[in-house]
Amino acid sequence: MSIVARSSSGLVLTEQEVRAIVREELEAALRRDPAARRACIIASKGTLDFAYPPLILGAAAAAAGMEAAVFFTFYGLNIIHRDFRRRLKVSPVANPAMPMPVPMADTFSGLPLMKGLATTMMRAKFRKKGVATIAELLDVCRQSDVRLIACALTMEVFGYRERDFVDGVEFGGAGAFMSEARRSHVTLFI
Repeated sequence: MSIVARSSSGLVLTEQEVRAIVREELEAALRRDPAARRACIIASKGTLDFAYPPLILGAAAAAAGMEAAVFFTFYGLNIIHRDFRRRLKVSPVANPAMPMPVPMADTFSGLPLMKGLATTMMRAKFRKKGVATIAELLDVCRQSDVRLIACALTMEVFGYRERDFVDGVEFGGAGAFMSEARRSHVTLFI
């Protein structure tokens, strides 16, 4: 028996006893505040570099035992569009953080084919580092019960139909999502 803690009354506690006390306290706190188990994320950008954060954060929230929902609006709908592989690109134009391994990158970034080159470079870098693809992250989110919600108003504005999106996507308005977000401790806008 290893001694981990000693209470103020001198009682000796083992590691197992300390873990049980902490678990009970956490469970009691979650019963008092169920919002602590909820995360809502808004995805509004439709480029490859902005597709990763909402999916990774949604999957991470689910892995942490939270109910997670991602609301895709405006260009964020590209992330869940059936044709996401073609739609999600990286633009080197006006992207100061984009490292371009060529001299005078600012001069060349606006040339034709540079968006394709930047996209290919980013995908290759992610693949080399073992980062999951967008398709894999979408699968992880669906398997983890992360709610993927397409903004109904944006769909109407852009002329999208429900069949334009990957399987497992829900459709709803901003009001319904706000109701979700209102009951969450974690709400992120990406």
